[in-house]
Amino acid sequence: MSNPAEPFDLLLDIAQRSIGNAQGLPAQVDIKPHWSGIGFKLAGHHFVAPMGEVAEILAQPPATRLPGVQAWVRGVSNVRGRLLPLIDLESFFGGALGARKSRRVLALELGDLYTGLIVSEVFGMQHIPTDSFREDIPEMLDPLKPFLAGSYEHNNQVWSVFSPYKLAQNAEFFNAAAT
Repeated sequence: MSNPAEPFDLLLDIAQRSIGNAQGLPAQVDIKPHWSGIGFKLAGHHFVAPMGEVAEILAQPPATRLPGVQAWVRGVSNVRGRLLPLIDLESFFGGALGARKSRRVLALELGDLYTGLIVSEVFGMQHIPTDSFREDIPEMLDPLKPFLAGSYEHNNQVWSVFSPYKLAQNAEFFNAAAT
């Protein structure tokens, strides 16, 4: 070690000690792009709806039954002063919902359409790596195919992408009157 009496030598000594004690740079981490959606369960299958297509998630509120409507219309509920029609989504597709305790409502607000889709369970926001996307749709979900836009495999689970926008454009969905 040099004599620290000279200012330049003192600076050199400080620089060498700093380099000797410096920690390495953090490891390079590859950042994968993710797709985000609201995860929910319906008919025993896992789905995700795009974030922009679900306005809010609610516990199933009490509803007033409506006469002369399809069986899948569970009634209308007052949510913060707005009337929210409640649609049993699983019944709409010909199934039956599971336990009432875990049911949730995905509220949609698409233009003039304000409605709630009752689903079996909601898993909240899902962040899924985009490289796990597949165009194909599981065969057992063929009845829902017009409303699906591919699937993701995430954490050993297939998440089919369900589009409430596509459902809102379906003529049968708007024909709530009993025949």
